[in-house]
Amino acid sequence: MATWNSRGLRGSTLEEFINRTNEKYLENGLALIQKVPTPITPINIDKETRHITLAYFDQKSTVDYIGAVQGIPVCFDAKECAVKTFPLQNVNEPYGSVAVAFGAAALESSL
Repeated sequence: MATWNSRGLRGSTLEEFINRTNEKYLENGLALIQKVPTPITPINIDKETRHITLAYFDQKSTVDYIGAVQGIPVCFDAKECAVKTFPLQNVNEPYGSVAVAFGAAALESSL
């Protein structure tokens, strides 16, 4: 099982850029996109700084962001990589299933 120590900060710079962009979209009335929290169970907490130093993920995560852009439902995951391409085979089945279900639910609610 993955721990916060080994994986917790991967992609944090990209997510910060996405969060700031989403704030601007909201300010300008273009979109409402929200970060989906990933539940964790803290194991070790530094008593001086009150930072989590070791934690386990409670469940598999789905997508990182959900929302609507000018009335169109969107959901996506933030992936940061060291190369210029990202093979689609790296997208796991749960991500595709959530995207399809999210789109279907949004379509049904708009009818």
